[in-house]
Amino acid sequence: MRILVLNADYPRFLSWLYRRQPGLGSAGYAAQMAARNASLFGVADFYSRNFSALGHSAAEIHVNNAWLQTAWAREHGMNVVTAGPATPSGSSSLPAWLQRAVTPLKPMLRPLARKVGLSPSLDAQAEAILLAQIEDFKPDVVLNQDTFHVDPQLMRRIKAIGNPILIGQIGIAPSRGVDWSVYDLMMSQLSATVDFFRRLGVRAEVNHLAFEPALLEALPPAPAMDIGVSFVGTVSPDHQQRIALLEAVADRYDLKLFGNTPRTLPASSPLHRCFQGEVWGAEMYQALRRSKITLNSHIDMAGREAGNMRLFEATGVGAFLLTDFKDNLHTLFAPDREVAVWRSVDDCLSVIDSAIGAAESRATIARAGQARTMAQHTYRHRAAEILGFVETLRAPR
Repeated sequence: MRILVLNADYPRFLSWLYRRQPGLGSAGYAAQMAARNASLFGVADFYSRNFSALGHSAAEIHVNNAWLQTAWAREHGMNVVTAGPATPSGSSSLPAWLQRAVTPLKPMLRPLARKVGLSPSLDAQAEAILLAQIEDFKPDVVLNQDTFHVDPQLMRRIKAIGNPILIGQIGIAPSRGVDWSVYDLMMSQLSATVDFFRRLGVRAEVNHLAFEPALLEALPPAPAMDIGVSFVGTVSPDHQQRIALLEAVADRYDLKLFGNTPRTLPASSPLHRCFQGEVWGAEMYQALRRSKITLNSHIDMAGREAGNMRLFEATGVGAFLLTDFKDNLHTLFAPDREVAVWRSVDDCLSVIDSAIGAAESRATIARAGQARTMAQHTYRHRAAEILGFVETLRAPR
């Protein structure tokens, strides 16, 4: 089969990528895609490379990367407005559709942008390029991991080009009132979201996030563990449980927090002294490996289910992960054997107190967590699961 994966990137990551490689925005499509994937940020080409390894033809499209998309368009004879270079401040002379693309990569965070009135749509040029790519690739399957920018209305236009099987991937129940019937299948790492779609009459299945083992060969040598306790991720008003936890940890330990500094964080918060700036791709993985203990706390709207990306990223690189307990955690990792767990702020502090000086115990859990990820939670496993779903969808056709 021919499988096309649609995705999007943080605009701050895009600014970082193109600033650190001057001239990249003027390079050809293949060179820009290679640089994007070499960054190891997000899911990179992990889905397509594993679909390919399983015998299919697969490719990725980053729908909100103006430089990449206009490069493709130029090479295919389309008359387009070219994206401008990123400036040192991180701004750029971009088309309006990229300026509006201020939503995160992770599917579970995209609906938050709707709350503040951000436009989910691509402009006419961006849509024209995407539809031309669909016509050129002629996919049998389109896996849309960016249901924010590529909404159901646009997916209907994609469906009209060759009638491919349409699969959507999203992390939480989306806003009500949206017609998702264009999709042949919706996937989520959260069973509550799967149930949401099934109640709408849309076929849905659980499919978790994962880790790509090839990362270990691409990363620099493992650094020294010079960080006691770390957290890598977002801090925002939608992470109240996370903020409470991190502030308690910061009061007792020299917490290193790799992420954005939210404007809404009170000046009195101890987290201000913890921020180390954002890290992307390989630098993010190295921050995890530098940590004796790295923390995980799901976004508040995840409820009682585990399944965020950090579970697999941290265990995949062999870090000792201390994560929040969730009802389904045992289906992914053995609590206290493959990952350490906390059930309350006080419990988290107690686990840190016990683990920070117990190097051998930490190493045992970290090795077990990494072994579990390699055995059950790689993108090869997820790609195989998706192909199984596709086969059941193809049968009636």
